[in-house]
Amino acid sequence: MYKVFFNQKPIVLTTDIILPIDDSPFFYVKFTNKKFIVQVLKSKKVKMLYLYHSKEDKLWYYFLNMFKLIEAAGGLVRNLETNHFLFIFRNKKWDLPKGRINKNEEVKNAAIREIEEETGVENLSIIKPLNTTYHIFKKNRKYRLKKTFWYLMETDYSDELTPETNEGIEKAIWIDKNSIISLKSEMYKNISLVISNYFDLN
Repeated sequence: MYKVFFNQKPIVLTTDIILPIDDSPFFYVKFTNKKFIVQVLKSKKVKMLYLYHSKEDKLWYYFLNMFKLIEAAGGLVRNLETNHFLFIFRNKKWDLPKGRINKNEEVKNAAIREIEEETGVENLSIIKPLNTTYHIFKKNRKYRLKKTFWYLMETDYSDELTPETNEGIEKAIWIDKNSIISLKSEMYKNISLVISNYFDLN
């Protein structure tokens, strides 16, 4: 089962026929389309949407044919000196630094580059991969699917953080674990998913 987020609402891609929660719509992915999915999720009455196919490869095949895929990479960065974690504040949400992967760029290199560009942090070391998230966004009047690869990283960087303001980032700060948990409601759902999995909050 996979989750794709659209405006904070999850689209659950499943190979199981399950009872929808709160009368959420349940559709066979083969017989729907991008326009219909977006229209349904824009409804205030709909909290989530289920898309079904009995075979996982077919489920993703039909879904990925609906949206152009954009790949990005980023990370959850732990400060070795303080045991705090790096966050940015953008579009009135707490977020993790990330960005689009350039052509022919390795995913890990993209994750490090984007974090450095968005926050000014240096001396990053990748510890391990975290989960991969998906969300639908609109650009140039078209809806696209963003796939983001996340990594746990560490750094001993102690200098001033420099948020990339031309990318709409208002703040780049270090936050302790307890504060992160209390701010979950002010994060995007896909970011909250990364945090919950890492801190085992599920």
